[in-house]
Amino acid sequence: MAEKKIILCDIDGTLVDYDNNLPASAVDAIHKAQAAGHKFYACTGRSEAEMPQFILDIGLDGMIGGNGCFIKSGDTVVFHQLIPADVERRMVDWLTERGLCFYLESNNGLFASPTFETEAVPAARAYNEGKGREFTSVAGLFHGMVFDLPLEDLYRDDINKCSFVLKSYQDHLDSVEAFPELKAGTWGGAGEKALFGDLGVQDITKAFAVNKLCEFLGADSADCIAFGDANVDIPMFEACGQSCCMGSGGDAAKEAASFVTSDVDDDGLYNAFVHFGLIEG
Repeated sequence: MAEKKIILCDIDGTLVDYDNNLPASAVDAIHKAQAAGHKFYACTGRSEAEMPQFILDIGLDGMIGGNGCFIKSGDTVVFHQLIPADVERRMVDWLTERGLCFYLESNNGLFASPTFETEAVPAARAYNEGKGREFTSVAGLFHGMVFDLPLEDLYRDDINKCSFVLKSYQDHLDSVEAFPELKAGTWGGAGEKALFGDLGVQDITKAFAVNKLCEFLGADSADCIAFGDANVDIPMFEACGQSCCMGSGGDAAKEAASFVTSDVDDDGLYNAFVHFGLIEG
């Protein structure tokens, strides 16, 4: 068996598939690893409000959320960097004036702009199709999202990041120029196609959060094993001693990982835990 490790695991496409199905074998692997003395942390783009109860019921040792802006170990909040309220207000106004529908991601919930539920349908459908799943509704895609809010209720001081539907790639490029104090990115469908833009806290990545968590735990990042499936997980791979991409993951993530396991819904996590010696086969 491996010496005690810190497991950093992405959620979407890694712990669960893109229909939010949690394989029983993954839960079994996590419980066996924890029983052997290893720690298991979610490391995800999701904010705390997006974590459904069936994932929390696994019994996580903590989580990194918002792609690194929130770190929690046990009941202790280790780090939480929010978008400043004045910048958040300017961001909401800029997106509104540009006619871009968006949603704000907070540990207290997901808050959609007035037109998001209808205007986001094409991008949400393309995202689902790119992940090989059937589209049902925008509400079905975004766990915990609150709709039909008036614009004034979107001026908040608890926002981790914001995502918005791109009308064109130029919207992303313009967001980079408009908000130099934030980190601008894109995400979306098959092959990491840019369907959505996002704006988050500058200089924050999953790698930054892994190092912060290790400082708190008094651990060495060489004793961390990262599990993911997408480009956003690559910095986490690079920050950890070992890394694993799911067989259902993207090509760039596979190339960056030290091991590629089977698909998420083909006992991928369980098989990888066996490979790394976290559990017995």
